[in-house]
Amino acid sequence: MPLFDGITPRTIETSRLAVNILERAADDPETPADRTLVLLHTAPGSSLFWHEIIEDLPSDVRPIAIDLRGFGDTERLPVDATRGVRDFSDDVRATLEALGLDAVHLVGWGLGAAVAMQYALDHRVLSLSLLSPVSPYGFGGTRLDGTRLTDDDAGCGAGAVSPALVDRLTARDAGDDEGTARSFFRTSFVSPDYESDNEDTWVEAMLTTSTAEGNYPGDSVPSENWPGFAAGRLGVQNALAPGHFDVSSIVDLAAGYDAPPILWVRGGADVIVADGSFADSSHLGEIGAIPGWPGVEAAPAQQMVAQTHAVFERYREAGGQVTEVVIEGVGHAVHLERPGKVRTAILSTMGYLGTPISPAPPTEAIILSSWD
Repeated sequence: MPLFDGITPRTIETSRLAVNILERAADDPETPADRTLVLLHTAPGSSLFWHEIIEDLPSDVRPIAIDLRGFGDTERLPVDATRGVRDFSDDVRATLEALGLDAVHLVGWGLGAAVAMQYALDHRVLSLSLLSPVSPYGFGGTRLDGTRLTDDDAGCGAGAVSPALVDRLTARDAGDDEGTARSFFRTSFVSPDYESDNEDTWVEAMLTTSTAEGNYPGDSVPSENWPGFAAGRLGVQNALAPGHFDVSSIVDLAAGYDAPPILWVRGGADVIVADGSFADSSHLGEIGAIPGWPGVEAAPAQQMVAQTHAVFERYREAGGQVTEVVIEGVGHAVHLERPGKVRTAILSTMGYLGTPISPAPPTEAIILSSWD
């Protein structure tokens, strides 16, 4: 596993499974919780994706990047998708307990943001920094108000993942042909003009993904509804299906005296989490990429960004603090394309910098140019 200088792995034996974490060798394990930052990655991926954020954090902040189950060097136990992402969030809780930590600051990207939101529903957190988060209503198959399009979540879950990508992940193919992890990274995770000397590390993060039964992406079942498949009961992608995952009740946390401030960072050029996502079956049907689309009344494209905005606006109205940061020209992996901006926003949300990242009202989007 390629590691940056000063970053070391460690296996934590928890009450649930063996979990791999990345941390900086020089960090003080006695760092207080209000300066402890726990980072959760997306799928396919691993904690390797956090290297650039971790290495340049202040020395008195302790970052801990966790490999979720079935990713990186964490134990490859199956994911019970009927629990939503609770297998992951319960694993995170067990890891923090093993480390002697209680309430901390959470950072999540994509899948990791979904896990962070679920964790906050079940356990106290100091802040939530959500990078390109999945909609609070899950991935695919819902109308703007979060209601499901079908009772079986047709078009959602593992069946929507490219079989070619799964095959290449299984083969640990580091090439750049169409269908490989590297190709997926370049076309889906980052904007077209992104270049990095660390691309091999990011691809390696993806290649650590377990494609065993019950891991990524999971099982798919036939459906009588278009497009002919529906979410199964096992695996990562099925855990995000709307029948299994709904964290819109995060709004209820806002009324508490210790409601966590929420940072929402997204790229203006994100093609995965978008109002018209190229990973959403309904949007693909609408543009003709999947045949037989039954029309906008039966299968509208999921308005992922609009859904998230609506839920977070309700959080603000209930007394919580939300800051939305939109970085123009940047894709799904906002922290890889603009690590400095993202790092500053996270530190501000933690209260480390002592000043807000903008004088704008809590839910007014802060539009940043694409340079770092």
